Amino acid sequence: MSVEEGYEQQRYAEPSNFLAMLAERAEDSFWGELGCEVIHAEAGKAIIGMEADRRHLNLLGIVHGGVLMSLLDNAMGLAIMLACRDEKTVTATMNTHFLENAKAGRLRCEGEIIHRIGRTITLQAFVKDEDDRLIAWGSGTYRIVTKTK
Repeated sequence: MSVEEGYEQQRYAEPSNFLAMLAERAEDSFWGELGCEVIHAEAGKAIIGMEADRRHLNLLGIVHGGVLMSLLDNAMGLAIMLACRDEKTVTATMNTHFLENAKAGRLRCEGEIIHRIGRTITLQAFVKDEDDRLIAWGSGTYRIVTKTK
């Protein structure tokens, strides 16, 4: 390990510093493009939100299903990143149930780990609108891809 890597590892050892680093990196990514923000996050659980506006709607004037799926994936992904900080994970499968439609406005998504075995981690998440209506529910299987030494 180089001195720089050691410094980075020490700098982000604190959960709040690690979360701040993730937030900084996410600004210029798809997360930032969607307008996602962290409401609460801890190892294994994350709550994120976004303001759905015109650009997030489909031709029917409701929030596009891809936006909802991205919220589910982002919340579950954040929960797993905080739980498995020294490992890299990727989404292996994702199932989504669209339960209600949502119009432009505030959306909140909560994701949490529900099972782990070996290199496979299963999570669930849901999206609610500003009226607390359940809009979508999903589950995902994530795979640890960091090679063991």
